[in-house]
Amino acid sequence: MEFKFGGSAENQKTVLGHPSGLFVLFFTEMWERFSYYGMRALLVLFLVSTILDGGWEWSRADALVLYGWYTGLVYITPIIGGFIADKFMGYRRAVVLGAFIMTLGHAAMALEGMTSMFFYAGLTFLIIGNGFFKPNISSMVGQLYKSQGKEKDAGYTIFYMGINAGAFLGILLCGYIGENIGWHYGFGLAGIFMFLGMLQFFFTQTIFGKIGLSPKQSEDFEDVIEDSVEKLEDNVEDLIEEAESSKVVRDRLFVIGIFSLFVVFFWWAFEQAGGSMTIFAADYTDRALEGNAALTFKIVNTIITIVPMIVITWVLAMLFKQTFKKYALANILLALSFIIIWGIVIWMLNREFQADTTEVPASWFSVLNSLFIILFAPLFSKLWESKYNPSGPIKFAIGLLLVGLGFAALAYGSAGIPDGAKTASVSLIYLVIAYYLHTMGELCVSPVGLSYVSKLAPVKLVSMMFGIWFTANFFANLLGGFTGSYMDPIMEEHGLSTFFLIFTIIPIAAAVIMFLLNPMLKRKMHGID
Repeated sequence: MEFKFGGSAENQKTVLGHPSGLFVLFFTEMWERFSYYGMRALLVLFLVSTILDGGWEWSRADALVLYGWYTGLVYITPIIGGFIADKFMGYRRAVVLGAFIMTLGHAAMALEGMTSMFFYAGLTFLIIGNGFFKPNISSMVGQLYKSQGKEKDAGYTIFYMGINAGAFLGILLCGYIGENIGWHYGFGLAGIFMFLGMLQFFFTQTIFGKIGLSPKQSEDFEDVIEDSVEKLEDNVEDLIEEAESSKVVRDRLFVIGIFSLFVVFFWWAFEQAGGSMTIFAADYTDRALEGNAALTFKIVNTIITIVPMIVITWVLAMLFKQTFKKYALANILLALSFIIIWGIVIWMLNREFQADTTEVPASWFSVLNSLFIILFAPLFSKLWESKYNPSGPIKFAIGLLLVGLGFAALAYGSAGIPDGAKTASVSLIYLVIAYYLHTMGELCVSPVGLSYVSKLAPVKLVSMMFGIWFTANFFANLLGGFTGSYMDPIMEEHGLSTFFLIFTIIPIAAAVIMFLLNPMLKRKMHGID
């Protein structure tokens, strides 16, 4: 009997029309993103907080440089982790190993009060673990589907929603607990769910059949088909080698190079979210709310927390219905994680409604990015399928323009802050506008860029081109951290508004150049839309 989906017979049972295994990966990835973004939301705030508040009282410059190195390196290690999994370990073992290493990383960071070495060891473990986890779980999603059509695209869209659901909850809950209860509890909470996600994946992995096994483990399967495809592979390789020397391929590789260069400008600005924008939220934004404003925030915060939780719990219940009989232990562990998370959500919301004063946590603003993606990603997906779908270079130009305009809002909002001021009370609406514009820009650049790399690169060079793409992200994050570290010197001499204008002018200038390059790049794409 031929299966519709990859994996075992159990994986043919569907949830929302997709294989059950997709949702095993969905929840595993969700908890990993919960841990990553939860920790990322706290990192700079913890480092710059006073010793009395439990922080390390670092200078903003030092904190932002460390943040830049950390967020940069998490884009380099997946290249290495993906190679090791491809050649030796297999995707499944790499995912489990990566999740376990990241769990150790969070545990170490929760113990940083004993010695600072735990903190640095924790960051190192998180970087290494991410390298094993991130590329390989995404590869498994693709192998669940036998076709390359819309069904697979829809599967990746659902998986992307899991990423953003985890990021949303991680920032919201780890950020709240870290800022209000204690940094160690925020770091530790992220690790608990990473550990439960790892166990859930480990005890359900047979649902994937031969998907994700190491080359050695899948040898018997490969031997059966090797003879029948060997000749075909030789012919395909000959055609590819011939194509690689052609002008069309060279032109398309040139376009990937241009996209990779311009994406540096985008992420360089965008990744200020966890750095200088978080500092702006903590020290320069009026987060204390009173009267109707406080009540409105509490209601909105409750709605945007409860509604995604209900939707995700509903998906969880459908997965239980299909897999509980065969994978009871994994489902019980997953249920336990949701019982804990619901308990924390209810406790947090109740605590806020009972409080006499209302202060928006500085980390809360980062939640807006995930929230806006969840709300607007379907709209952008429909737009790209319509007659109004612009070319790739124009999408990039729009993305760069929007991220620049987001910083223009911050520059305008901070115009009245005196040069060198360490605190201020700017309206929080400017941060909300900035995050909205940045997210709209991200939806024009991030998924579009990945799609164009996969479409423009020759088959044999896809992995290498993705490596170049992620290397561009590494440089963008590193440069973003170093640029952010000059926040205080620029602010003291020229004002905070001037600092944000740097991130306004450069992306908008890059957008104009990309717009002018559009006709030439479209020609060099040779029919790729």
